[in-house]
Amino acid sequence: MIAALSDKVQKNAWLRYLLLILLGATLCFAYAPFSLSIIPFWVLPLVLVILWRLSPRQAFKSGFAFGFGWFGAGLSWIYVSIEKYGGMPEVANILVLALLIAYLSLYPAIAFSVWRKLCLRSTLWTYSLPLIWLASEWLRGWLFTGFPWLGLGYTQTDALLGGLGSSIGQYGITVVLWFVALAIVTGLRYRRPVNALLLVVVIISAWLAPGLQPIQRSGSSVSVLLVQGNVQQSLKWQADQQWPNILRYLDLTRPQYQHDIIIWPESAITALEPYADDILYNIDQAARVNGAALVTGIIDYDQENDAFFNSVIVLGQQSSEQQLNNSYEYGHSNRYQKHQLLPIGEFVPFESLLRPLAPLFNLPMSSFSRGDYEQSNLVANGHQLNTAICYEIAFSEQVRSNTQEHTDFLLTVSNDTWFGDSHGPWQHMQIAQMRAIEMGRPLLRATNNGVSAVTNEWGEIIAQAPQFETTTVSTQVPLVSGQTLFARAGQWLALFIAVLGLLPLLRNAFNKRGQAREKSVQ
Repeated sequence: MIAALSDKVQKNAWLRYLLLILLGATLCFAYAPFSLSIIPFWVLPLVLVILWRLSPRQAFKSGFAFGFGWFGAGLSWIYVSIEKYGGMPEVANILVLALLIAYLSLYPAIAFSVWRKLCLRSTLWTYSLPLIWLASEWLRGWLFTGFPWLGLGYTQTDALLGGLGSSIGQYGITVVLWFVALAIVTGLRYRRPVNALLLVVVIISAWLAPGLQPIQRSGSSVSVLLVQGNVQQSLKWQADQQWPNILRYLDLTRPQYQHDIIIWPESAITALEPYADDILYNIDQAARVNGAALVTGIIDYDQENDAFFNSVIVLGQQSSEQQLNNSYEYGHSNRYQKHQLLPIGEFVPFESLLRPLAPLFNLPMSSFSRGDYEQSNLVANGHQLNTAICYEIAFSEQVRSNTQEHTDFLLTVSNDTWFGDSHGPWQHMQIAQMRAIEMGRPLLRATNNGVSAVTNEWGEIIAQAPQFETTTVSTQVPLVSGQTLFARAGQWLALFIAVLGLLPLLRNAFNKRGQAREKSVQ
């Protein structure tokens, strides 16, 4: 049956492209909010069956079709912001999104093409696909500042295989998914029941992995309040709304200052920090008197260098001891400045050419400067917070580089209001959950209108606010110690597992060398 299907799509290119677009689009339902984690175990083997006998050129076109379906459905939520805030004709909106999807589709296209080229040299290259795919995904997460969204490993965040994240990370889970797909196809194609053992090994490993991590709860907990302001995006950056916006957050916070840590979302304070000294001083004093630390997103403006920074600062109680005399002063070091900026939204490449074209390339606050790649953890009421702003949480290696042994929590603040009632904010939350699994630290996520939530050290949501409501989330968050295997080793374990796909080649090379030695002896 597998051979028959492969032969049929081999002869009919359009049927092949259509099937691959549909299979790629189906993957959308494996991610949040649908979270049908079983889908990759059907889709990926079927993709391999279709590609099995293709030439490198055919594999490139087929991979592009698969990618177009995958990213087209998975990232369709981007259209919401383009259509509402882009200020362009409908045709132009669709074209911009199509260009982004086409660019991203090049990565699976190249990966499949390289794999088929190697397989045509020798079938011993069959299991090299996980390594090639890993290299392709790393490149996608780095080139042109990177766009590491929709990694296949995220489909398993809430499933059993998600437990592997604490050891091998999201990329490692992606590698495992491709090995399982290859084992299924080769097992059926060549009638190798022994291949089923790989799936058994994977399941057992995923079940055991969390328990093998040296992560322990101290028995203490911290009271945390997330404040979800639900400010309309159309009003957020209007000058006459700065004070009403701050008042909204203050009104939500004032009755609940008894919490250890209070978190406002990304750019909750829209007034530029140097010009908001009075209100920041008052908030700082109110939090200190109540023994609370208040963490908020704000825009910093470095007047000397004419540079804007998307920032997070700590007001109120910073150390674990009362410091009523140490009032807020602009420029204090207990702050984080966003490093990984969002293209178009926070910086515009080739801005002299693009900005005049449409409002899409001239959004409010789209001229930010970058903070350092590695920065000190924020200190809030004596607790260490590794901070990532919005899109940054998708960059696992940056999060890992800023997670220290003394880090207590992962903090991410965001404003996903741009994307309305789409699946984009839920994918964003799922990505953040994977970071909690990888680092073995509870995650605190405050957003303007959702998804605001707190997870434990295994990425399980323990408190969550309803989306699109002006509300707060209050919970006790456990303190933990120890570092996961991924936090210590990073991506090296994913690479090691991927390289195992080259073992047939290495074994063949050793066999040939041994045979050559025998002949020389004779």
